[in-house]
Amino acid sequence: MKVDIFDFELDKDLIAKVPANPRDTSRLLDLSEEGEIKDLHFYDLPKLLKAGDVMVFNDTKVIPARLYGQRGEALVEVTLYHPEDGISWWSFIKNSKRLHIGDVIRFYTDEISADESTFCAEVMQKNQEDGVLIKFSCAADDLGKLLEQYGSMPLPPYIKRDKPLKGLWNRYNDKEDYQTVYAKHEGAVAAPTAGLHFTDRLLKEIDTMGVKRVFLTLHVGAGTFLPVKTDDTENHKMHAEYGVISPETCAIINEAKKQGRRIIAVGTTSVRLLESAADENGVLQPFCGETDIFITPGYKFKILDTIITNFHLPKSTLFMLICAIGGLERMQKAYRHAIENKYRFYSYGDSCIIKCINKVSC
Repeated sequence: MKVDIFDFELDKDLIAKVPANPRDTSRLLDLSEEGEIKDLHFYDLPKLLKAGDVMVFNDTKVIPARLYGQRGEALVEVTLYHPEDGISWWSFIKNSKRLHIGDVIRFYTDEISADESTFCAEVMQKNQEDGVLIKFSCAADDLGKLLEQYGSMPLPPYIKRDKPLKGLWNRYNDKEDYQTVYAKHEGAVAAPTAGLHFTDRLLKEIDTMGVKRVFLTLHVGAGTFLPVKTDDTENHKMHAEYGVISPETCAIINEAKKQGRRIIAVGTTSVRLLESAADENGVLQPFCGETDIFITPGYKFKILDTIITNFHLPKSTLFMLICAIGGLERMQKAYRHAIENKYRFYSYGDSCIIKCINKVSC
């Protein structure tokens, strides 16, 4: 499938740099019924739900995986995206051409210069597709604390933030904003952004309605930000991400499906893991491992009925996925509506709720 059919033009002014405050005052484009489109706010979501619905949330927790470092005179920006073991991570590094195998990168902050820093990593491998493998000098048990001290949230490249040593590094509240209120299991280096709209108040209202909430965990990688650089989707390589679905979650979802109740996935990450764990008969199986599933139009969904998701980048795997869910022409029309009506796009932007029209049962 040609990648160009998923392209569209977007005014840069529509790219959200900060989230709505409160979170649930963001806008919500309602595509929950075929042939209809409505402009709502996220706090209106309960109006679109009903007792017995099962909502599936990704409870991964984002770690401060962006580091600023120095090797000699070269300054580098490191974004961790996949752990090799307790102290070795594959990473994407700006200015990586100036790095060689065996080089040591010293990390710094506003308060700690590279010369003073004892937190460092050695370059172990370089790979054009996978980036750079680095090995930290600390003990595995200490890495989390050091990332909290030296790291910043790994915001996508279209959200610009000041680097350390400019005195403005911490003027944003990204460590709180770029995290869902129900985040639990550390390991993601990108947020499951559809979940950023939920507040404790809204979740309580949903619970009171009789909507069932269940959780899975998919540790989102920085590869989610990468554009598709091939001309055809068949030639694109997806980076693997680690996920877990418990037997308890499977039992709740499978029983709900038997009873004809809706399965509503919060975010593309939830969809990808659900579909990875579904067997040929549409039964969800417990899962613990990596998935690199790549969903494009033509795919028939085994578990999903409805998705809540943000507005995605042109020619991205995420836009391809929602076109598979809602239909290419309908999603192109919906995005044109969103752009004309000044919806805010991408990670800190607004959201939409979409009915799945391409299911195995259809």
